[in-house]
Amino acid sequence: MIQKVSVFLMVLLLAACQSKEPAKKEMASNLNSTESKMKTLHNYQSQTLAGEDFDFSSLAGKRVLIVNTASECGYTPQYKQLQELYETYGDGDFEIIGFPSNDFGGQEPGTNDEIAQFCQQNYGVSFPMMAKTPVKGEAQHPVYEWLTQKSLNGRETVEVKWNFNKFLVNEKGEWVAYYPSATSPLDEKIVAFAEGR
Repeated sequence: MIQKVSVFLMVLLLAACQSKEPAKKEMASNLNSTESKMKTLHNYQSQTLAGEDFDFSSLAGKRVLIVNTASECGYTPQYKQLQELYETYGDGDFEIIGFPSNDFGGQEPGTNDEIAQFCQQNYGVSFPMMAKTPVKGEAQHPVYEWLTQKSLNGRETVEVKWNFNKFLVNEKGEWVAYYPSATSPLDEKIVAFAEGR
């Protein structure tokens, strides 16, 4: 009798262990599926103002500031500060990427050629500028989808609220920080990031 009870208990124990196994596998599967959604900036591509392909994987090993720009905004003079930051730190492991957009107040009405000419003539911009593109809404550029959605960047969900919002991305292409329009490109926190501090 004792032997039968022992066998019965062993069968129950074995069944219980086996029933937990699929749950573990399911949890691992859900975790992997969440991780597989996570991307880095280096997974994306765009086009420049000149119409050339730009692969963000080329930025591996560099700290990056991404900013949405406009030519007729009260914050447009930040181009001068961005260029100063770029001239000071852009030779090494730091890069600035501009994304002109007409999403806010229609303040970037020009064509890609007109934007390039404006930036060069008025501010001597030499950092890479992407083609004019939406940074919010249904047609939002994939880079901005990544920048603004925690489900993609793994860090934070934010809203691009106006021109000259700033995002910092580390050498591995990971989301680091977001700053609103009023934050100067020469703010201490951004300069420290550019320096690698």
